[in-house]
Amino acid sequence: MKRKLLIPKQIITVNSKNEILHNNAVEIVKGKIERIVSLKDFKSSEYDGDILDYRNYTLIPGFIQTHIHLCQTLFRGLADDLELLDWLQRRIFPYENSHTKKSLRASVRLGLHDLLTGGTTTLLDMGTLHHQEVIFEELIASGIRAFAGNCMMDKNELYPTFCETTDWNLKSTFDWAKSFHNSNNGKVKFGFAPRFVLSCSEKLLKETKEMMEDFSGSVFHTHSSENKSEIETVKRMTGKENVEYFESIGILDENTILVHCVHLNDNEVKTLRTNSVRVAHCPSSNLKLGSGIANIPRYIKEGISVSLGADGAPCNNGLSIFNEMRLAALIQKPIHGSTVMDALTVFRLATIEGAKALHIEKEVGSIEAGKKADLVLLDLEKADQPLQLDDEKIYSSIVYSATKENVRSVMIDGKLVMDAGRCLMFDEDELIKNGKNELQQLLKRVHV
Repeated sequence: MKRKLLIPKQIITVNSKNEILHNNAVEIVKGKIERIVSLKDFKSSEYDGDILDYRNYTLIPGFIQTHIHLCQTLFRGLADDLELLDWLQRRIFPYENSHTKKSLRASVRLGLHDLLTGGTTTLLDMGTLHHQEVIFEELIASGIRAFAGNCMMDKNELYPTFCETTDWNLKSTFDWAKSFHNSNNGKVKFGFAPRFVLSCSEKLLKETKEMMEDFSGSVFHTHSSENKSEIETVKRMTGKENVEYFESIGILDENTILVHCVHLNDNEVKTLRTNSVRVAHCPSSNLKLGSGIANIPRYIKEGISVSLGADGAPCNNGLSIFNEMRLAALIQKPIHGSTVMDALTVFRLATIEGAKALHIEKEVGSIEAGKKADLVLLDLEKADQPLQLDDEKIYSSIVYSATKENVRSVMIDGKLVMDAGRCLMFDEDELIKNGKNELQQLLKRVHV
């Protein structure tokens, strides 16, 4: 395979020193970063590979989102102004329960287009109850790096027809994991995904955790402590709050990713730290559903792993990591002071900290020799960006000012999936046309 030399304006490495490199280029060989090349004495006439000239753009690592629901993208704008349990009961569960393979495929493709064009190159997805193979097929076809798994539910008082037996959940999960874990040359891995305590028996949660032993490199991915009504119901059911209950049944460790963690008591925070549990923070979802604001500054100070995710499109109406970064920074400042959640800290949550949460920090999350060439080029030379873009202002520009409109090109494994502002993996017009048709058919199947 021919080597490539990618020449940007500057390189935001996100390495251990947070170096920002100027007058340097990234050499890519077989999908990996071979080396960082100084351009001081570089002679293009003597280079035997392809030269990709992006000198007007800033090079950053691909973004990593640790909580997404691709199955819900089709429902964007159809579940507004509801709190979590009503949102699930009146909208999301009926919609998800009405998915066919065709409507699910349309939803996943719309979501992947949104994510790729916004610079997300790695995701952790929670699927739905049925047709999980469709999600894996689309993940593989898109080229994105992903952890994903079917959403496991063996009880559901909110919408009783949307669940399956414990044995069905365990068998189907094992079969899908066996078929797709480490697929696409290891780029796609399985993420075991019991939905949350209210829809999972203790047997399902415990045996799912045990099943992970057969699938090295997988993760355990579930919602926790998102909403006060949810927590009250969990306490009535179990006598404990979410994290306390999870600890009592032995499912908390470094491979556990708990989504939200908005409302935790002091003991639960200590439990997260002691067990090296990862927290996926979804600020826009927490705000739109009225769930609250997680104490992320405290978690970070306590040494708890925190990363970012957009959640599903119907609970925030977008999948942009830029929106999540900006909100992650801003919502904490009135509570904890203007100096908390500075732009660099937040940018790292969206890159290297996401990689650490998934235990793939040796592969992605920063721009360093030996890592995968999952890269994003941003155009920060725009009128709506800070005009003074020295090193100190770069993170501010990305976190506080940039949007997905600033994304120009995206690479995964050194292959362009978006270039010059155009997604190379999907025809957007076709996605919209097909999505509208499938949504129309789905709404005929469900009454909400």
